[in-house]
Amino acid sequence: MSTINYSEKIPNNVNLADDRTLQRALEQWQPNFLSWWGDMGPEGSPNYDVYLRTAVSVDAGGWAHFDHVKMPDYRWGIFLTPGIADRQISFGEHKGEAAWQEVPGEHRANLRRIIVTQGDTEPASVEQQRHLGLTAPSMYDLRNLFQVNVEEGRHLWAMVYLLHRYFGRDGREEAEALLDRRSGDDNNPRILGAFNERTPDWLAFFMFTYFTDRDGKFQLSALAESGFDPLARTTKFMLTEEAHHVFVGESGVSRVVQRTSQVMNELKTDDVNKIRAAGVIDLETIQRYLNFHYSVTIDLFGADHSSNAATFYSSGLKGRYEETKRDDDHQLNGQSYKLLDVQDGKLVEREVPMLNAMNEVLRDDYIRDSVAGVGRWNKVLEKAGIEVRLSVPHKAFNRQIGTFAGVRVAPDGRVVNENEWKANEAKWLPTPEDRAYVASLMGRVVEPGKFANWIAPPAMGINRQPIDFDYVRFN
Repeated sequence: MSTINYSEKIPNNVNLADDRTLQRALEQWQPNFLSWWGDMGPEGSPNYDVYLRTAVSVDAGGWAHFDHVKMPDYRWGIFLTPGIADRQISFGEHKGEAAWQEVPGEHRANLRRIIVTQGDTEPASVEQQRHLGLTAPSMYDLRNLFQVNVEEGRHLWAMVYLLHRYFGRDGREEAEALLDRRSGDDNNPRILGAFNERTPDWLAFFMFTYFTDRDGKFQLSALAESGFDPLARTTKFMLTEEAHHVFVGESGVSRVVQRTSQVMNELKTDDVNKIRAAGVIDLETIQRYLNFHYSVTIDLFGADHSSNAATFYSSGLKGRYEETKRDDDHQLNGQSYKLLDVQDGKLVEREVPMLNAMNEVLRDDYIRDSVAGVGRWNKVLEKAGIEVRLSVPHKAFNRQIGTFAGVRVAPDGRVVNENEWKANEAKWLPTPEDRAYVASLMGRVVEPGKFANWIAPPAMGINRQPIDFDYVRFN
């Protein structure tokens, strides 16, 4: 089951040919997917030959094949990691029982909801990013954008397979709806708020892939623990591809910071106007973009106190990040967790049953991981001798979901009134002027080995290719 069969119309390693009804249903969905890709995929790109990686197996090592491929010809398919014989559910009320190979009737609605919500994020990000290829800062970056896009398309296929295979007519209808919704549409938007935000420029793209794709890493890791074995196996393979998306974001921001630091040292100034006049992105603007994308992303984890999250965990549907590595009873009855609340204009802690705080547990794991990456950006500043440091804002800052929805909290964690918020909002979040300035820098660079003025080249190319390799061939 580790080898992928590319001879079939829909590449897969799930023996699709043995289920003719399912195969026909997915082959009927396939043209709709390609039509959606033509309408909402990367603009102006159908005839480009792009140096893409394609999965050739789902083994842990050496699974990717690189070659120039036209994106509409990319072999999207259905790939699950090999099953583990006699796998048992590792958490919740069903801990120690055999993992489910079919959907338990009592969990059908919740599992479908989980799969649909995850599936909806995949085409949404392609839609958010569809215009970015027109302003790519280099051919290297253009290739990375397209790699992210085709893999998000394949992740959609992964969820659609589960819907078709395990949820009958309801699943087929949900799969169609995944192609009908549109990011930011007033009448039929994507399910989660962050996936209806615009991604208008490449600094936003790098922040999105750093923060929001990192959310994907944590959500997929939690689902990879699921007692529903097909979901666990599907998301485990998706994680191998998600890692590259996070790399694109982390390295992209790092290169922006590196170039800004270089210009600051050359000009011997930290004056924003002089830095902008030199055509690079000032650190204050980078910090405001960081604040926005971080706060929007941590809302994706849901309300801090959630009965649904407790149900998902207790039922064995969705675990914690690295569940099996944790040293507890994996059922959490009687255990508590500290949440933040607002009392008398201050943030205070309160203890709640841990089962009801599972969203917050996952959010806190995510925050620790995000902070570590921001620390690596600060190493770039430190190496350049720049005293400024980037930081993530307090987790109560700019929240739209949960306890802090509508509560005004400064990046340093102070609860502030509406007047103070309005007086400082332009210091804390990107302004229209910030976005207009960044947009003014977005000019397409497609000569091999050349990079826009506002970003440094990467340390190395993709798949050991030189930086000036023709990652995209324009036809």
